[in-house]
Amino acid sequence: MEQTDGAVCYLRHIQNAGKSYPLRGRKSAVSQDLSSFWSIPLEELQRQLDTTQEGLDDGEAQKRLKKYGANLLGARKKSYPLLLLLSQFKSPIILLLVFAAGLSIYLHQAASASIILVIIFISGLLGFWQERSAADAVAKLLAIVQIKAAVLRGGSEKEVPVEEVVPGDVVVLRAGDIVPGDSLILKSKDLFVNEASLTGETYPAEKLARVLDQNTPLSRRINSLFMGTNVVSGTAMAVVVHTGTDTEFGRVSQRLKLQEPETEFERGVKHFGYLLLEVTMVLVVAIFAINVYLARPIVESFLFSLALAVGLTPQLLPAIISINLAHGARRMAAHKVIVKRLASIENFGSMNVLCTDKTGTLTEGTVKMHSALDLEGRDSEQVFLLAYVNAFFETGFSNPIDQAILGHHKPDVSGFKKLDEVPYDFIRKRLSILVSRGDVHTIVTKGALNNILEVCTSATTVQGEVNIALVREQIQSRFQELSGKGFRVLGLSKKIVDANVCLTRDEAEMTFLGFLVFFDPPKEGIAETIRNLSDLGVALKVITGDNRLVAASISKQVGLLEGRILTGLEINQASDEALLKLVQEVDVYAEVEPNQKERLILALRKAGNVVGYMGDGINDASALHAADIGLSVDSAVDVAKEAADIVLLEKDLSVLTEGVVEGRKTFSNTMKYVFMATSANFGNMFSMALLSLFLPFLPLLPTQVLLTNLLTDLPEMTIAGDSVDPELVSYPRRWSIGFIRNFMIVFGLVSSIFDFVTFGVLLFLLHATVGQFRTGWFIESVVSASMVVLIIRTRRPFFKSRPSRSLMTVTLLVGVATFILPFTPLSEPFGFTKMPVYFLAIVVVIVAAYIVTAELAKKIFYSREKY
Repeated sequence: MEQTDGAVCYLRHIQNAGKSYPLRGRKSAVSQDLSSFWSIPLEELQRQLDTTQEGLDDGEAQKRLKKYGANLLGARKKSYPLLLLLSQFKSPIILLLVFAAGLSIYLHQAASASIILVIIFISGLLGFWQERSAADAVAKLLAIVQIKAAVLRGGSEKEVPVEEVVPGDVVVLRAGDIVPGDSLILKSKDLFVNEASLTGETYPAEKLARVLDQNTPLSRRINSLFMGTNVVSGTAMAVVVHTGTDTEFGRVSQRLKLQEPETEFERGVKHFGYLLLEVTMVLVVAIFAINVYLARPIVESFLFSLALAVGLTPQLLPAIISINLAHGARRMAAHKVIVKRLASIENFGSMNVLCTDKTGTLTEGTVKMHSALDLEGRDSEQVFLLAYVNAFFETGFSNPIDQAILGHHKPDVSGFKKLDEVPYDFIRKRLSILVSRGDVHTIVTKGALNNILEVCTSATTVQGEVNIALVREQIQSRFQELSGKGFRVLGLSKKIVDANVCLTRDEAEMTFLGFLVFFDPPKEGIAETIRNLSDLGVALKVITGDNRLVAASISKQVGLLEGRILTGLEINQASDEALLKLVQEVDVYAEVEPNQKERLILALRKAGNVVGYMGDGINDASALHAADIGLSVDSAVDVAKEAADIVLLEKDLSVLTEGVVEGRKTFSNTMKYVFMATSANFGNMFSMALLSLFLPFLPLLPTQVLLTNLLTDLPEMTIAGDSVDPELVSYPRRWSIGFIRNFMIVFGLVSSIFDFVTFGVLLFLLHATVGQFRTGWFIESVVSASMVVLIIRTRRPFFKSRPSRSLMTVTLLVGVATFILPFTPLSEPFGFTKMPVYFLAIVVVIVAAYIVTAELAKKIFYSREKY
């Protein structure tokens, strides 16, 4: 199960690189007679592919890439500037407005229609510029953590992006690699591949170089490797036959059409959009119908209704979200946190539980060998020699344990010759090497102590070999003593055999030799980092395969352990209901099997947490996929890095802490726009719609409504770079449509009240003409909506929270421009008129009163609403 999700994530990666298209539309990478390539002799296959065991040269590879296209399950998405610009005008409301403007020109109302079109175009240009910048920035960030494949080009190994792998390439595969295309094995060594995503087989399949019958079913094609599967252990070289949609995965993808699951924030944005759309459509249709009933000009009423719809609809929301996320991704990249999926930033900021292994996060991640001990606990050169032989000849995949053994010191192993190997796997938890020394053939096995003991029937002591039952208690006592000191302890055993091959079943009736003792000290400053995460409202939970004694020792050293430790055995025995309660109380999980990680994460999520999981191993893909936020590191195996939403350039929790803060800043700035769209803007448009029913004229002309909307949007477009108060990033926050609805009611009501005050003052106190009324209301509307941005962007009194320079500058410029506009040549085309000074003074007083009232309303609102 854990391997399947990693492959599915890879499938999503290559599918989401572009829209899927029918198989018949793609140029065939190979001729039809290679459809059963597993049955073709290697020499014949290489001849048909026009390749050799040294691979292609760079020039030929580029030719094939141009001919056959990128190795993707869909066409590569290209960002055409013209298409991006046109997409800014695809909203149905905007298209209707353009149509209505065209109708106005036809009816000889060219001046106002032209102004409408110009305003729409300027708004589109602003959105285009911002989104283009955001898309370019994200593309550069994603290139940093691109998945690559090792290929032979001209006989030399080099890494290329998986999208550039072509038929005829010779790929080099190691444990953790994702297979980049359907391939035939040239040679392999102890190769096991996880194919669960294609065959449904849970256990890894062994792969060998040979020729098979043409009718061999998929699950039995042991000489073939398939795109999207991943190497569990061993090494191989293979020639790529099919890429992209011609692969087995490609055929499946045409049916699956896998989509990334929506994040909580994406669902919230969608529901928010539906809410505003429903309100807008009801209001606009009603206003248009009533204005027509009152015998007002139909075209002008239609334009007015559509202009109101533009004002009511937060059409900038998608652009603002994209800009905020891209800006946040750039800031996070500065802290060595690369975001692969932008929407995950919002979940990152909401995260309140982080699950991780201890190695490399709590500890330095550099495992060092402490000693090799015999059964009595004394240093033993013989035990170390055989441990070194085991590590020296191991070829499955590079791991810290073998590196620690090889780096301890170098004994003479020239007399040993490797005969065979049984690779490590997560079921047996053992690695066996068959070696010869002279005429003696010996199986040397190392692994988890209990897994070694279960295949041993005897043990070596100072008195000679004895039955394992006589010393089992002594072995366990030594193991607990070493583990209690924080050491990681493995067991070592051997067996003399006559055979030249070694199979799993040969791991039996072995002799226990001693202990291999390793240490990985806690990271400097890790205790402070854990406290910082706790201060941010993020609980750290350690999930490790190490035994409970080692986990307890390390946890105590870093100040994490305060309660019980839950073991893998206890997890298995717990019901789903019991586990739901336990995960809320326990912070350290030891002796955890790979398939239990996903269960723990799902239990945490079911308990109402937003869960992040940090993993970098072959067996972490399922847990990464199950978490709300999958986190990996740049040095992780491909299958883990591909399954992750966010990739750290350093495996360091302090880096993660900075990323959490930046994620919350991004969330806060996105919510600021939502609050702005649901307060003054919404209140202004609602008031104007309602008043239009009682006035003998339209309160604002359609062009004036659109200009109001454009000017009030300008400050909001600078939100992405706004500063965020510390208290807004000190704890996780989640999308709440209920909170937003209450915010809209309170602040929309405050805005509407002052709109009606303005209407009343202009009509009954100042006896304004139609032109003066529209000009006065336009000034009050734009200035109040712009200034209130400074109020609702913070929970503090607005004068105690400094906005960004760009937000303050644009807000002030919009305010000044609004007051000046009626006195410029632009006033006549827009239907404005010059205002007496005392008119403007009264408008200023109304705006000032509105700001004070909004500040008081904010204080009362946040004292009652917790968010």
